[in-house]
Amino acid sequence: MTDWLNKRVVVLGLARQGTALARYLVGQGARVTVSDLRPRAALQEPLSALAGLTIEYVLGEHPNTLLDGCDLLCLSGGVDVNAPLPAEARRRGIALSNDAEIFLARCPSSHTIGITGSAGKTTTTTLVGAMLRAQFGEGAVWVGGNIGNPLIGELERIRPDDRVVLELSSFQLEVMTAGTAIAAVLNVTPNHLDRHGTLEAYAAAKRRLLENQRGAEALAVLGHDDPGSRAFAEAARGRIAWFSGEVEVEQGASLRGDALVWQGHTVARTGELKLRGVHNVLNVLAAMTISGAAGAEPPAMRAIATTFAGVAHRLQLVREHRGVRWVNDSIATAPERAMAGIRAFDEPVILLAGGRDKKLPWERWAALVHERVKHVVVFGEAGGLIAEALRAAGVSSERFTQVGGLQAAVACAAGLAQTGEVVLLSPGGTGFDEFRDFEERGVEFARWVAEIP
Repeated sequence: MTDWLNKRVVVLGLARQGTALARYLVGQGARVTVSDLRPRAALQEPLSALAGLTIEYVLGEHPNTLLDGCDLLCLSGGVDVNAPLPAEARRRGIALSNDAEIFLARCPSSHTIGITGSAGKTTTTTLVGAMLRAQFGEGAVWVGGNIGNPLIGELERIRPDDRVVLELSSFQLEVMTAGTAIAAVLNVTPNHLDRHGTLEAYAAAKRRLLENQRGAEALAVLGHDDPGSRAFAEAARGRIAWFSGEVEVEQGASLRGDALVWQGHTVARTGELKLRGVHNVLNVLAAMTISGAAGAEPPAMRAIATTFAGVAHRLQLVREHRGVRWVNDSIATAPERAMAGIRAFDEPVILLAGGRDKKLPWERWAALVHERVKHVVVFGEAGGLIAEALRAAGVSSERFTQVGGLQAAVACAAGLAQTGEVVLLSPGGTGFDEFRDFEERGVEFARWVAEIP
């Protein structure tokens, strides 16, 4: 749909994506209805952002009457495609879409990049944007999508030669048909099974990023070391470039000894990276491959690879107090991602684990904890489940403590930590049992840490 005048569009979910999309559609002449399951009192911030616009609101429920006369139903990322209203829309033949799909359909740039994966996509997206800005300049690169910055409101400012970098989640991809010129799938490991149900359904949503590409010039970027990503080669519509920490690749970037190499050019050495952990070496290699395909040259890659220290809530040092380092890895909302956080440290670790479970396996995580972690403080809604996983892995009761919430976990860790140790918040679960999202959880963690006397 490209002509929105007088079309009736229903937007489900008034988070960042839904707010940006509603504003855009009103500006295009659409008749917009926004519905959110939360009551008006919980939506003051987004409602204020849309004040003065002609929008109908249906709050506290998603009644089927929303679909009467509806031309298009748009889902924010937090809305399940299998929820009752989207299911009813499909039954009635009403198309589903979202802000990323509509953005890509109207985006004037021919240099679009989509990045997805089970872990590392935010860091990689940020690195790619920074490398491209180092090459082309600040105003010629746009970074957004699931990273927290919907770009749909910027369409009129984007030029044909600009580079557009989008982080895309499985939630967005499962309803999308629009593609990007470069499509990167970093890895595919179990995640969001509470939403997708099976690993197969989750992987199918990720695969759509490749399946939606068009034309012989389409480029897929895949992680050679990850079986899930490597298997997507058969879905590629055009060329393939790889990144790997284990084997040398002809097209893409790989690790040769301690050298990060792109197309035969040594960009940096592992000892020069400020990012910690083997997983972040792979993130830098992925960013080199993606940005190189989009026109970045080795000096621009190096300028970022050797100076980038990470983004908020991703192995972020929030305080060093009495010889103890407190690290915020709140983005680790799956056991696999928390395992990468644990492996980033050689120092003794006191781990804070918990939140809300996503119906993911904890066995490998518990085995790594048994091997690498000094003490675990388990908290939140998933606390009992995680404690059982630890017991099953042979972790003695003296090596873990179960508390109610994250604030209590911080207080407990403060009493346990000694000089030279790391207290790591790498939860393995979402923050939805206590917080709005992982970002709010990370902010509150930092605040409580700052208050430790």
